[in-house]
Amino acid sequence: MAGYIVRRLLQAIPVLLGTTFLIYFMVFAMPGDPIVALFGEKTPPPQVLEQVRERYNLDQPFIVQYLLFLGGIFRGDFGISFSGQPVSNILAATFPVTLRLALLAIFIEMVAGITIGLISGLRKGGIFDASALVVSLILISLPVFVVAFVAQFIFGIQLGWFRTTVGTGAPMQDLILPAIVLATISFAQITRLTRASVIETDTQDFVRTAASKGLSRRRIVPVHILRNSLIPVVTYLAVDFGVLMVGATVTEGIFNVPGVGRTLYQAIIRGEGPTVVSFVTVMVLIYLVINLLVDLLYAVLDPRIRYAK
Repeated sequence: MAGYIVRRLLQAIPVLLGTTFLIYFMVFAMPGDPIVALFGEKTPPPQVLEQVRERYNLDQPFIVQYLLFLGGIFRGDFGISFSGQPVSNILAATFPVTLRLALLAIFIEMVAGITIGLISGLRKGGIFDASALVVSLILISLPVFVVAFVAQFIFGIQLGWFRTTVGTGAPMQDLILPAIVLATISFAQITRLTRASVIETDTQDFVRTAASKGLSRRRIVPVHILRNSLIPVVTYLAVDFGVLMVGATVTEGIFNVPGVGRTLYQAIIRGEGPTVVSFVTVMVLIYLVINLLVDLLYAVLDPRIRYAK
């Protein structure tokens, strides 16, 4: 196991270098001067432009710029935004909010999706199964902004159960409704994925053997069926968590959540290159760590999986 972890960490190095290089290239090596664009219609003196370029190392060759950026990342220095604020401070303010939102959404979709998918798979062809498939298909078909506006109107305005926008500091109670909105589409996917995996696992020989040995259905379902059915679900949840961490832009915008997605979108609109590059780099690191943890979790869920030396 230790050797496998070391190999995965070594494999992550070229992935990190390649993705950060592409990100930096797409942001800073494209035609146009981001510093000139920063001043809008104004024309600053050449001396001011030169000072700003020097401050952000934009007066250096591209490869030197990238190496300086990469060195700063390894030192924990994410640079300074064009507004003069350290990017690490922006990350510190927005990352915990999105992390809480993503964890809450993952919890909701995991509990609801796995539970309904398990019952649906065990009762294949029944009324519950048919209803779950219809509901999941409807949720998958709906755009997230439609679900968000409907949820705001019904649960926020009509019923008054939740606030329609997130307040200062993003308290947990204000994140429940946007988390439910984020969880709806993924919940539908997890339900269908769990159902298909449960149906397939229920026909395996080891399940029949367990039943022939006299084990009760109450013992077989959680230990033999559910446990072995969770591998594809865990894979989806891991990918979905990374997506939620960076892809909740629409939901964060509708509910005014001061998180990573909304901040990243605003940085792109304003042409804040250092902020965009640093935020996306952090997302790449999150993906790499999550994928490693998921691979290790496979061996826990299915003891048949062994990592070759």
